[in-house]
Amino acid sequence: IAFALGIPYQDPFGHRGFTHSRAFAVLAAGLTARAGFRSPLGSEQRVRIVACLFLACASHGLLDALTDGGLGVAFFWPLDNTRYFFPVTPLRVSPIGLRAFFSPWGAAVLLSEFLWVWIPGLAVLALTLYYRRR
Repeated sequence: IAFALGIPYQDPFGHRGFTHSRAFAVLAAGLTARAGFRSPLGSEQRVRIVACLFLACASHGLLDALTDGGLGVAFFWPLDNTRYFFPVTPLRVSPIGLRAFFSPWGAAVLLSEFLWVWIPGLAVLALTLYYRRR
């Protein structure tokens, strides 16, 4: 969307800018919980919902900081627009555009995500379910 609006990549409102920050994750989680859960909730329920929504939103920036391309992620916007990567970047950066995604490059991205995100995530889920049943 930012590219279509002519916003430069490195701009605070460009790709991996404010929408990948912790502040945005807090704001998005709070607004989504407010809009999506209008029924009265106990405070513990609401905190859990907001926490889950925050983790879901924040995880996108964390995963992007594990990629091998781009300018990094502005985790601390609006306090700091510095872009960061993690020291290890095992995930291939995804090509932008539908045609580019359905190419050998896109296949390599899917493979790296499967190996570094989906397999570990499913292993954690399986272990969690196993220990909860015990």
